[in-house]
Amino acid sequence: MTSLEMHAATDVGKRRKHNEDCVKITPTHGIAVLADGMGGYSAGEVASAMAVDIITDRLQQQILTIPTAAIDSATGFTGESILVREAIRHSNDAIYQEAKTNAGCAGMGTTVLAAVFYADRITAAHVGDSRMYRLRDNRLSHVTEDHSLIHEQVRRGLVTAADARNSSIKNLVTRALGIEQGVDPDIVEDTVLPGDMYLMCSDGLTDVVADEVIQQTMTRHRNNLEKSAEQLIHLANEAGGPDNISVILISAKAAPKRGFFSRLLGK
Repeated sequence: MTSLEMHAATDVGKRRKHNEDCVKITPTHGIAVLADGMGGYSAGEVASAMAVDIITDRLQQQILTIPTAAIDSATGFTGESILVREAIRHSNDAIYQEAKTNAGCAGMGTTVLAAVFYADRITAAHVGDSRMYRLRDNRLSHVTEDHSLIHEQVRRGLVTAADARNSSIKNLVTRALGIEQGVDPDIVEDTVLPGDMYLMCSDGLTDVVADEVIQQTMTRHRNNLEKSAEQLIHLANEAGGPDNISVILISAKAAPKRGFFSRLLGK
């Protein structure tokens, strides 16, 4: 079994007047949610806050009431994954309706990345280009794949990752919450090992800081999540801070073993 430590931080950056990112963590339930209000859309900060609050509330209400890691025969996903998917779909519909009925919110949208940790497993579900990484044995890997035009070009080998960070289309997403009715988040399930460290972040970090630098920073400060988050945000701001910057760091540690008498007494 593993225990979790979480830390979340967000920063307005150097060039934006408002922070349209939103983050929320619930370590007691293993829940972490991050959203990036769409630049160029009205009321992006409203959309991101709605997404984070609706998804978090729905997960908090239900995540502890379902059988842990039970596989749904129809989809092959765990019940936790299905719950996250439905929470994201619910938030999408709520944001879409708010944009339709509130003139000040017309056209608003947001990315979202939601993660649930349970029974040495993780479900990550996302819409848009907010990312999750995993650091295992000092090797950094992508858990999610961006829903963006530039990522499609990188995936096809048309441009390099370095070139993508300077591309004029790097912020054009192919999927977002609140833009239309109905949305299908991508879902990733994985096993969590003691020592694993996860990073959830908005593109305010990944647009200006290379994966190699992210890996080095996480490795250097792996025992201090707050310091690691501060340093990642500092690096993005040192690179110009063109966008809001948000990070959530999650560290999986081996849970202390309970003694014989503790187990016997159910403590």
